[in-house]
This record gives sequence, structure tokens and C-alpha cells, in this order.
Amino acid sequence: MLATVIKAACPLNCWDSCGFHVTIEDGRVAKIEGDPDHPITKGKICGRGRMLEKRANSADRLLYPLKKRNGQFEQISWEQALDEIAAKLTAIKEEYGTTAVLHSHDYANNGILKNLDQRFFNCYGGVTELYGSLCWGSGIEAQKWDFGNALSHEPNDLYNSKNIIIWGRNAARTNMHFYEKLLEVKKLGAKLYVIDPLFNATAKMADEHITIKPGMDGILAAGVIKEMLRLGLEDQAFIEQFTYGFPDLVKLLDGISLEKITDMTEVPAATITKLAYLYADKPTATFMGLGLQRYKNGGNTIRLIDALVAVSGNIGIPGGGANYANIQVGQSFAFADLTLPNRRKSERQFSIMKQAERVLTAKDPEIKMIFVTCGNPLTQVPDSAVVERAFSSVETLVVIEQFMTDTAKLADYVLPTTTAFEEEDFYYSSMYHHYVNYGPQLVTELPGEVKSDLWIWTQLAERLGFGADFHFTRDEWLNMTLKPLKEKGLTLEKLKEKGTLELPVIKIPWQDRKFATPSGKFEFTSQLAQQKGGTGLLTLSVPDESKWSNPELAQKYPYSLLTIHPLRSNHSQHYHLLGGNVKLKVEIASNIAAGLGLQNGDQVRVWNERGEIKGFVSILAAAHPNTINIEEGIWRRFGGPVNNLTSSRESDNGLGSTLYDCLVNLEKL
Repeated sequence: MLATVIKAACPLNCWDSCGFHVTIEDGRVAKIEGDPDHPITKGKICGRGRMLEKRANSADRLLYPLKKRNGQFEQISWEQALDEIAAKLTAIKEEYGTTAVLHSHDYANNGILKNLDQRFFNCYGGVTELYGSLCWGSGIEAQKWDFGNALSHEPNDLYNSKNIIIWGRNAARTNMHFYEKLLEVKKLGAKLYVIDPLFNATAKMADEHITIKPGMDGILAAGVIKEMLRLGLEDQAFIEQFTYGFPDLVKLLDGISLEKITDMTEVPAATITKLAYLYADKPTATFMGLGLQRYKNGGNTIRLIDALVAVSGNIGIPGGGANYANIQVGQSFAFADLTLPNRRKSERQFSIMKQAERVLTAKDPEIKMIFVTCGNPLTQVPDSAVVERAFSSVETLVVIEQFMTDTAKLADYVLPTTTAFEEEDFYYSSMYHHYVNYGPQLVTELPGEVKSDLWIWTQLAERLGFGADFHFTRDEWLNMTLKPLKEKGLTLEKLKEKGTLELPVIKIPWQDRKFATPSGKFEFTSQLAQQKGGTGLLTLSVPDESKWSNPELAQKYPYSLLTIHPLRSNHSQHYHLLGGNVKLKVEIASNIAAGLGLQNGDQVRVWNERGEIKGFVSILAAAHPNTINIEEGIWRRFGGPVNNLTSSRESDNGLGSTLYDCLVNLEKL
């Protein structure tokens, strides 16, 4: 059979949301390349995207429904699996109420129709759902407090920037097309500065790498503001006309010296002064990563960086911005029409971080069933020992999956689902660019008995008496989500024809100086936070696990652990496909190696009161002293997960994780 190349899209939950050219040969995915016509990704894709070919064709794929009996999985029919699960859902609803079911959902796939799981559970009557985000939740909430929404400048606005601050973000690893743009604008004369505890690939190409104690980014931002005010570099006109609560910020900064800030951040005073001048030399763009808000003080950290951008007058101007997320992209679609929140008769919410603890302690009703979609919580949710205990404690665990993950191994029922190229959907990301990509169904002869998530929900809905709510074709579902865009000429037909459509977003947020806050201004003191019962004030807060807040713990566990995104896997999705003997790498700062006499390749144990992990040393030449990194997402069979060590505490605003707020000790084995 002749090979055909078809325009498609990457489904991964990633900054870049790439366009693909997929080669189909003999009815199978043969090769994945970049789409050269995509306006942002322009034919270049990463290894994680290419790995989707292996994912689709792997001999390890789950192909049939499985049920656990006496600790062993056995193959059963779809009819049996769906009948039994539906019967359990009916019995739970009648005896305990629908909130005795927990829906544990994450974002392994960016397809719009993956949200139909919410429609199913809403039509069922409303279950216990998760709120917050392991990934970026505290930063989103922080920017809602400051601006009223979390918006970023469109990618090409970078060409207007004179100075660019990359703060805690390794674009070379997580956002390759942004990284390429950074290389371009640097050649055109823009100055590039990277603030990060690790000397990563983005830092290597910067004009300067500023190394910082993990978790102290907000304190550094406060120091830069303090210097700007001392030197008279602030944008007084912007502050006076378009901000609220500035005197509260001044009072906060009057209570700390620059010497104390340098001590806490481990950044020299001269560097802080240099940053003050850089921010005043407009336009200066700030691009924040997601790691620096994964601390107890994470929301406040983002708010202090936002405040620095505001004080310097870099908001609402070409080439500026406090660029963290761009959730206006996702806000383009009709989610309520898709998910039907009005159909809930009852509801309960658990924090995504604390879901395991809440499962173990829930009353009125207890959790009787957990349904896992688009996620692998046993690997990805912090404090893994508690997660395993919780997910093992319920009467029924149902997992929709493609592979036998650590979570699937615990399940009572595993339902095998399609990969992205075996179903039709469209994909977008609310992190970087504002284009939506169409993904056609490329493989029509599905392996084994795998079924799409939509088919599974439709079948269960039929058995539970609300099948009519799922009686739509794929086109009807997709048109439903695109409804708000039709009047702007963005239709499903156009999306299918072109493969990519530009969404109508604000390209330079806040240019009209009209903010979506209660005051209509940028808020240094947040009225939204006050409405939620807080003070709304910025603070000089620090991580929970640090010598500044817990000196005894810091003495026992002297090293800061980061758990950054892996290079070759999208979280935990690809580790089993990498081939060879995957080893857990423990990357350590050179001062740790010198102090403990460690060499590259030495086996070590890393531990704290929550758990331990073993791996092999790799020495980082220019990492901040006393810093360790272990990539997240690694499966148990390869030595993981690193979340054996991390805490399930929530961030200061309750909507983010504290995955990086983690002290550990280390010893050679």
C-alpha cells in the first residue's frame, strides 16, 4: 500500500501545541514529522512528539478490557465491563449518592473532546471532582488577583522587546519554538537574562545567568522593586493612574533591607541593582516558568514578579508583559455547552494535591469508586505512598488507559482507549500560542478492541439512562465547542480545510489599561483575595521547607529538591517507550559532590520523612549550591516515582501544588 502524508496535530499537553505531518502506511502510523506550514511551529517538533508513533504501535498497548480477580487481571468483554461498572455506579448512586464517586482527572491529552468525561459525570448527577492544578494553579490564581486574568503577549511580540527576562523557565526543554525565537531576537540585539537555580540550555545562550536559591524568586522581585524605588526608576505615571494598593507594597518593602534580601536569595546586591536598571530600560519582557510557583509561597511569588513588571511600567506595552499563561485561548470555546455543569444535582470538591488524604478521610459519603481519566496519579500526584494507600482503599478503581501504568496496575477495571491518531479531535494550548490545530482520525482499523473515551462514555450513559445526552456525531460535538467563534468566521469546515486557525485573542494584554479586577486597575493589594477571605496583601513569604521557616528541618535535610519536566517524556507518558535500561538520574550541585566525595555514576539514596528514592549521580557544574534535581514522571519499575519525596501541601492560595517545596538528604550507597 502507498504511504500517505496527512496534516495532523500533537495531542500532548505542552507549550508548543505543534502541527504534524503524519505518514500512514498499511493503515498504521509510520512516521511523524513537523508541519512546515504551521504558523508557529513551522515544521520542527520535539522527540516527545515523534514518540507518539511508538506509542501508537507499541506491543505493550492495552488492547482488551481487563478485570482484576484474586489480584490478577483477566480479559473480559466490553459488554461485561460496562455492565458491571454501570451497575456499580447505579448502586452507589442509590445507596450513598453520586459524590461517593471520585473523578480523578488530569491533562494527558489536550483534545477538546477529552472534556466529555465531565459531561458524563455531571449528567450522572455530579460526583466528587478535583480543583486546583499540580502544574500551574497557584500562578493562574495569582494573576487573576493582580490583573483579573492570566494573559500573555502573542509570540511575535518578542521582536519588540529590548530586554528579556526568562524567570525559572527552560524554554530549550519545554518550549522549543519560543527558544528558537529567543535565539533570533538575541541576534537582532535584544538582551537576554535567565534567572534559575539550574544552569540549563536556555541559560547557556543568555547574556547572563542569575543563579538563585530555590523558592526565593518572589523575594528577589521584591528586592528589585526596592532598588527601583531607591533609584527613582519606577513608572510613577502608570502607578498613579492604573494601580491600586501601591502604598501597601511600599510599606512591605520598608520592612526589609537589601542586605537581608541578598542573604535570603543568595543573589548579590549588585545583580539586584542591575535588574532594577534592566526593568527600567523598557520594553522589558518577563517570561515566567511553572516551577517557581510550586511552593507554599508560590502564588505570592508570581504576584511579586507581577508587581515588579507593574512598578516598572512594562504592562500593556509592546515588548513587555508578565507572561505566565494565556488562558484566553481556552476561554474561546463553549465549555459549558460541552460539559453541562447545570446537570449536577450535588457536588463535592477535593484539592488535586490532597485527593489521596481526602479519599482516606471522606465521610457523608465515603469514596466508594474512583474513576481515573487522562492521568496517572500514582506517579504524578505528590506523596506517592499516601496516594497508593488511598487508591487501594476504595471498593472499585476504574482506569481508562493505553498502557499498564502504575495507576492501572492498582485498578479493578482497566478500559483500553485509543491514541490520538485513532480518533478525531482538535487541540490547543493555553500556555504559549493562540492557534487551534485539527487532528483527523488517521487510523481506522483499531488494534484489538480499543475504544475511544467518547464511545465508553456513550455506552455507559446508555446503561445509566441518559444516553440522549451523548447522541451527537463527532462533527456535532466539535461544532458545539466552536459555537462562540462562528460569528468571527471560525468554523469547523475552515479548521478541517486549513488544519490550523488563529483564535481571536488580545495580542498585547492590558494595552487599554482596563483590568478585569474589582477596581478595574492592576492590584498590588487584591480585592478578589479579600472577597475570598484573605488580606489581599503581598508578603515576603518563603517556602515551608527552608531554613527561614523551619531551621530544624533544614538542618536534617540540607538540600533543595527540584523535580523538573523530563526531556524525553511528557510527564510519565513515554518512559516505558524509551528502550534500553532507563536509570533514575540524581543531578546534584558540584558543592554537594565535593562535600560528600561523589563522582558521576555513583549510586545514591535520596530521602526525607515522606519516603526515599535511589538513583545514579550526575554532577551539575553550575547549579545553585545545595540543589538537587530528579526528573518527574519516572515509573516505579525504573526507580520512581520522585513523588515518594514530595509534599501534598497546597500553595498559599490553595490552587497549586508545592512539589518543589521539598528538602531532602542524600547519601552514597
